[in-house]
Amino acid sequence: MREPIQFQCTECKRINYNSMKDKKKHPEKIELKKYCRFCRKHVVHREMKK
Repeated sequence: MREPIQFQCTECKRINYNSMKDKKKHPEKIELKKYCRFCRKHVVHREMKK
């Protein structure tokens, strides 16, 4: 079963991206390096609780 997740910028702490994830197959939290339009650079984004 796939559940929606949100990604939060590690620098400005704003929620910038949404995605879906199968929590049974991948219980660990995801970290991706994505562009933050508020910081205006590529920053690590972490999965956060909903």
